[in-house]
Amino acid sequence: MADTFLKITGLKKHFGDSKVLDGIDLNIERGRVTTVVGKSGTGKSVLLKCIADIVQRDAGLIELDGKPISQSRRRSKQAGVAFSYMFQNNALFDSLTAMENVALPLLEAGQIKKADIKEKVVDMLTQLDLADSLDRYPGELSGGMQKRVAFARALITDPQLVLFDEPTTGLDPERKFGIFDLISEYREKYGFTALLVSHDIPEVFDISDHVAWLDSGLVRFFGEPKELLESTQADVVEFLNKAKFSPTKSRVPNPGVAL
Repeated sequence: MADTFLKITGLKKHFGDSKVLDGIDLNIERGRVTTVVGKSGTGKSVLLKCIADIVQRDAGLIELDGKPISQSRRRSKQAGVAFSYMFQNNALFDSLTAMENVALPLLEAGQIKKADIKEKVVDMLTQLDLADSLDRYPGELSGGMQKRVAFARALITDPQLVLFDEPTTGLDPERKFGIFDLISEYREKYGFTALLVSHDIPEVFDISDHVAWLDSGLVRFFGEPKELLESTQADVVEFLNKAKFSPTKSRVPNPGVAL
């Protein structure tokens, strides 16, 4: 039996007359990578923001590890299950160095000594090949390096759930694969559950255990990527065609490209 870690029931979010989320039901398995896809404006990012309580939902229940998500905190395990959020635009503070940006969640949690925080942050950034950029500001970093700093900040609190909102936005195809590789590698290393929003079809399916297709405010499909790609459901086929999916499209690795 599947181990449901994140359970969403009847989630609704309306903006005026626009029913962006109109009764979302979704079960996310522990330790898996689940990707939410859908055309622009279907509420994919709104879904993540409702989960993280960045946007207040109108109705519905969100449970994390069997408890209301309101009992959890993104940066503290004392109040519940720790989870974090990697923003689409990275949301790095321009006035803070890479090291300071990554250290911020730990400083705000106030549970670790500053000396230990520095050691933990340096270790994380070193793992992500950013050891030479500790004291550089976001404006001095490439787009791929900024993504890695944001990724480090999302992982620094040892979260059990990580929400990724379009993590490859602004990157060229080669560097997109680098970000997907990081998500896959570190999910395996740390064992967190990942929920992604992505428009990179079919590339993101390489790291996805499950895919949820969001359309007209509801989850219209949920299953393995292969099931989605082989679906004969008319609206699914139409979506994939509009997403410019090609059955012959394949990944061409370029290990020489640095993020």
